[in-house]
Amino acid sequence: MTISYHWLLDYLPVSLSVEEVSEILTSIGLEVEGTEKIESIKGSLEGLLIGEVLSCEQHPNADKLKCTTVNIGNDTILSIVCGAPNVAAGQKVIVAPVGSFVHPIKGDAFEIKKAKIRGEISEGMLCAEDEIGIGIGSSHDGIKVLPNDLVVGSKAADYFNIPASEIAIHIGLTPNRADAMSHIGVAKDICAYLTHHRKQLFEVKLP
Repeated sequence: MTISYHWLLDYLPVSLSVEEVSEILTSIGLEVEGTEKIESIKGSLEGLLIGEVLSCEQHPNADKLKCTTVNIGNDTILSIVCGAPNVAAGQKVIVAPVGSFVHPIKGDAFEIKKAKIRGEISEGMLCAEDEIGIGIGSSHDGIKVLPNDLVVGSKAADYFNIPASEIAIHIGLTPNRADAMSHIGVAKDICAYLTHHRKQLFEVKLP
């Protein structure tokens, strides 16, 4: 049987990690055979933000590059070198800051790192749709330009309505455990375990 980790948490009165849930279930006879991360798109746009291009100047050492400054909220201004022909000051854009991962439609995922590009510091990446796994831009000729009313610093995943990644828990259910054939049933078993071991009452929380 497979259950949703996040759905299960909706029924629990306390927050438990995937590892804690797995350990409890296995200890009460619901052996966890494995867990699986499920994403609607690769990476779920995690770490990507809505930014505003404050300035856009020609790169001093490269004809096809621009040097931009980009506001990503919380008083954070990044210097980003961009090769897109359509980048311009005033645009709202998708920003992959240093430390985030980009998952293109074609090719492997890669981490964004601070770099020096033709002598200029770059602290992130301005993204096209196909570069972050959400489709091919209408003309595929540059970065994705977003509506101007978006809030700087908000999550790109929220704008594109991309849900957070889900974790599936695979349980080896035996015929004598029909009581655990639902999320509520599993939640009741976990609450019983917690009540016994933590010496206080834990009850299933109904949405």
